[in-house]
Amino acid sequence: MSDVISKKSDEGVLTLTLNRPTKMNALTREMYGALATGLNEAAGDFSIRAVIITSEGDHFTAGNDIKDFMENPPTNDDSEVAKFLGSILNFPKPLLAAVKGNAVGVGTTMLLHCDVVLASPTANFSMPFTSLGLVPEAGSSYLFPALVGYQRAARIFLTGESFSATDAKEMGLVTTIATDVLEQAQLVASQIAAQPPQAVINTKALLKASKHDAVEAVMKAEFQLFSMALQSEEAMMAFMNFMSKKGK
Repeated sequence: MSDVISKKSDEGVLTLTLNRPTKMNALTREMYGALATGLNEAAGDFSIRAVIITSEGDHFTAGNDIKDFMENPPTNDDSEVAKFLGSILNFPKPLLAAVKGNAVGVGTTMLLHCDVVLASPTANFSMPFTSLGLVPEAGSSYLFPALVGYQRAARIFLTGESFSATDAKEMGLVTTIATDVLEQAQLVASQIAAQPPQAVINTKALLKASKHDAVEAVMKAEFQLFSMALQSEEAMMAFMNFMSKKGK
């Protein structure tokens, strides 16, 4: 069974499901590659009207698989991570996320690119980049303060602290909290899929137009700093510390 399951409904809604529940859906290079391929193919498939990203098990994702990350650091533009970030930035159709349990690192930053995010009451968000000797990615250093205000964003980034589904809804990161979060996401996606498709694509393009180029530029700068940080002694020590805590 694949670590990312792709399933299309009769209504033209594609669901991409992170399927590595025993590892809290920690993302490997292969999973990033599968997500990028799924989004890029959906962008070019007229029969697909909307995409939902969701997960198997109790959690959305624990973020990057640290072991895979340390062995294969994504330091160039043709890495699977870079391809995924490019695909989510430029995805022209409505993108939804159904989040439950932990959404760590990229599990939270990818949501800033989604058009509609729904969360379970169990959802818990965190972006502990500084805790790992890294910097924010996926345009989050631009998009998150724009959404929640500078001080709140600074506190969350600089401390690595987590926040709840209720906090996320109040911040505007999440639109709805629902017990059966995937069912609710499917309902919203089917409402979108029933709209005239070109009008939907044009509306999303207009909504994203004012920030797209700025976000793209920030993502490039973040990626360079992230790549440098990944190879630093500070990050290596932080990763080792993280792995030793995990092993206890």
